[in-house]
This record gives sequence, C-alpha cells and structure tokens, in this order.
Amino acid sequence: MLVAFRVDASIQIGTGHVMRCVTLADHLVREGHECFFIMRDHNGNLNDFIKSKGYKSHLLPTNIAGLNTSIDDSCLAHSSWLGCSWRDDAQQSSLIMEEMRPDWLVVDHYALDVHWEEVVRPKGCRLMVIDDIADRSHCCELLLDQNLGRSESDYTDLVPLHCICLIGPRFALLRPEFAELREFSMARRAPPKLRNVLVSMGGIDKDDMSGQVLDGLIKCNLPKNCRISVVMGENAPWRARVRDQAADMPWITEVLVNVTNMAKIMADTDLAIGAAGSTSWERCCLGLTTLAFSLADNQLSISQGLHDAKAVIYICHTQTPNWKNNFQDIVDTIVDDPGKLASYSRNAAKLTNGIGSTLVVEKMAFGESFGN
Repeated sequence: MLVAFRVDASIQIGTGHVMRCVTLADHLVREGHECFFIMRDHNGNLNDFIKSKGYKSHLLPTNIAGLNTSIDDSCLAHSSWLGCSWRDDAQQSSLIMEEMRPDWLVVDHYALDVHWEEVVRPKGCRLMVIDDIADRSHCCELLLDQNLGRSESDYTDLVPLHCICLIGPRFALLRPEFAELREFSMARRAPPKLRNVLVSMGGIDKDDMSGQVLDGLIKCNLPKNCRISVVMGENAPWRARVRDQAADMPWITEVLVNVTNMAKIMADTDLAIGAAGSTSWERCCLGLTTLAFSLADNQLSISQGLHDAKAVIYICHTQTPNWKNNFQDIVDTIVDDPGKLASYSRNAAKLTNGIGSTLVVEKMAFGESFGN
C-alpha cells in the first residue's frame, strides 16, 4: 500500500499529531508499505524530522500570492490551526494526491472535516481519520480515537454507517519500544521509590509549563538524591530559559532535547509530571505514575477519563490560578509515602499494552472489506 498523511505541527498545534502519525507510518513501513506526508510550512513544523526519518514530505507554502488566509465558510472550532481556508488547503493537497494516487489517506487535523475530505481524496483511495474531540463530520472508512472515556456512539452521527471505529487506548499508536520495555518498567517499580522525576510538557510547550513546574518543585521536599529530567523539543520557545533554571535547581536537573529513547527514559522514571496529551498512553503502557495537567481544552476529556480510572493524579488545567499550592502538597505527600505510586501505576498499565499500532495496521491491510 501507499499511504498519505495530512497532518501539521506548529507552535500553536504542538507536535503530538505528527509524532503519532510517524509512529503509524513507521509500523506500515516495517510491514512493507510506503508512506509520504503532506504538511504546511508553519512556524514550528517538523518537516526536517520527517525527512530525517526517510519520508518524502510535501510542504505546503504559507503567505503566497492568492492564498486565502481567511477562514472562509468553515465553522470548525480549530479552523485557525490550518493557516488558510480549507478550500485553499484542499486545492493544494489535491494536486499532490492526484499525482501520488495513494491507497490510503490518513488525516490527523482538527481543522479538516468532510468538506475537505470529499474534495481531496482521489477515487479508490480509502480514508482514515485520527481524532480526539468528536466535533465534526467525516466521510471515512476507518476512524481512530485512542482516548479513554470515548465511545463509538460519540461518532454515530459524524461518520458513515460503513465506517469502522477503533475506540480507546488499546489502539493507542505507540512505538514498539514501549511494549518491549513494559515488563522491565513494571518490575522496577516494585517496591515503589521516588528517585527519578520526569517533566514532559509537550514538544513545543508554548506557555513554559516546564519552567513553571520547576518553580513549583523547588518548594517541594524531594529527596536529596533525586534527579530531574526535563524533555523538550527543539522548537520549544522557552528552552534556553529552562536550561538556566535547571542549572540552579537544588537537585541534579538535566534538559533533554529531541530525545530518541523516550521509552527508556520513562521506564527509568518513578514519577512523571506531564501534559494529558497523546504521550499519556506511553506512560500508561509503562505503568508510570503521572501528575497530569491539561494544557488545552482538548485535553480535558483525556484528563477526566484518566482521573476517573485512577490512572493519573490530575492536577488541573494550566490556566487554573494558584495551582502550585495543590501541586506542592501532592508531591510532598508522595515523598512521604512513595507507596502511593503503586496503585496508580497498576491502573495505568491496565489501559494499554502498547500494541495499538499493530491492531490499526492489521485493520488497514487485512481487516473487513470497507463498504461505500
């Protein structure tokens, strides 16, 4: 199969959509298929990363003559993420799709819906949508929503009757190293200890939550021999400032940029402090207890589902004032009794075993016939 991906990363969007698409593409390639990407040249895009992985990338331009930067007749909540009207994006993407003629088009973009899809995909091309928020219609054969608390009924009026919906974290798109390190990660948590803390607030972290978390940790009673690791992307605008903060922390604190061994870092971590985005499922697979924040409204449902399952300790939405007081109390409670980590670890590990991408690829290649 030849599979096209339409997805974006930017300072506004973050990196999570691209990263999970790359995970799926990598699995498809391991199974003998070919993939390429269509992305817009936003500030903070991951085009160089895509090319470094060996994928052909078609980069749609910005600020060119004739490009309609208005939202046009779209009423989608995230229309601004596209950087132009959906009609202009559809016209540009269609030229590439007609030339490449892929077997599948995978769309992971909150600013695109059925109107764009009907224009862009060529005849005979199947469509897969990756979504988290269930707020718009699609004409797809396959839909993936890997989030806890979501149900197939949420998409009943949004997809055709013949669409196959893959719902829940068992289908989470994780790189193979997470499943490979799952047993090791769970074993080293017995008995639970608090030695290594991971701060991971997303690849972009446009609001400097990493720095704010470090500020909060300074007032906590972490063990003297504790080590803190802060993971950031190369496009994170506050990276230099966080490095300066790390140098002044009372514990050994390192800032890691563009890591390629995230599974190993998580497996060696005792407590994570992170955003409730798609990386939540990586932490769950490894049984890593997390203090979770919602960085945006679209992470609220994930946070709620994980909280209800007692799989994370939910702090708050980052716009909540005075959150550091509650945060410090929770951290100090864990310092006093590390055993509190154990139940959250077990509950998190029940949610996904890390083979979701295998299930998705099998459905794309060998699943039931897709009707029209």
